[in-house]
Amino acid sequence: MLTKRVKTKISSEHGVHDKDTGSANVQVATLTRQIEELSKHLKKNPKDNHSRRGLLKMVSQRRKLLDYLRKKKPADYEKLIKKLDLKK
Repeated sequence: MLTKRVKTKISSEHGVHDKDTGSANVQVATLTRQIEELSKHLKKNPKDNHSRRGLLKMVSQRRKLLDYLRKKKPADYEKLIKKLDLKK
């Protein structure tokens, strides 16, 4: 679970304005951070299947948002992929 401070930092880095929390860029960045945290947890606790399901849902949601960005805003998509160091 991300703290409020971490979420505001992510939204200020990736958002269009300070209070931007809903744009696809911010959502992808937030999901990426949550996925990283949950992956660390699952390495320590490999039998935690409930969290594994949540991780798969987050990965799927991020993939959908990235597909949307690739169609609608290709320049933003490329910049976000490089900034977050994700695979295409």
